[in-house]
Amino acid sequence: MGKVTLNMSMSLDGFIAGPNVDVELPMGKGGLRLHDWLFNSSTSEVDGAVEREIFAATGAVILGRRTFDVGVQEWGDTPFPVPCFVLTHRPRAVLVKKSGTFTFVSDGIESALQQAQAVAAEKNISLMGADVAQQFLKAGLLDEIQINLVPVLLGDGVRLFDHLDIEPMELEKTRVLDSPAVTHLSLRVVKERPL
Repeated sequence: MGKVTLNMSMSLDGFIAGPNVDVELPMGKGGLRLHDWLFNSSTSEVDGAVEREIFAATGAVILGRRTFDVGVQEWGDTPFPVPCFVLTHRPRAVLVKKSGTFTFVSDGIESALQQAQAVAAEKNISLMGADVAQQFLKAGLLDEIQINLVPVLLGDGVRLFDHLDIEPMELEKTRVLDSPAVTHLSLRVVKERPL
């Protein structure tokens, strides 16, 4: 079974989107800058390798309804060419796209995870959205975090690690890759503390 992973581009001051996120600005004001490394990955061997690795390892995606609502038009398809599971309080029929489907899950993160694992097989489940990431962290269901740290200060927007309300959590740094555009930090969530 694959791991539950979070791959997120983040500003140095902790934002994963700028302020005023909506359909017109899916990444908020200034937030698109966080993905320059991804859109220009062909210019960096390191960034290109990280992008290919993320896409190759992803077997399913779990995202929040707000991420779906503001992103689906921009993506024009699924964000990854795999089945996607949308956590929502407003269920709807499965939405079929060219590269995969959006299944709307209204009975919690555990149900979404079970459904995603069933289709992902040995590949990873990738999380999208701050609220989804926070829910999985709180529930102890996240295995790995990859922060793509972008050298920019957004000043405002959506923070990845707001409202966690958790006990201190140990992370083990497993890899650091650097390019001119971004520093890729890979961390394993330590599930058991040493005695």
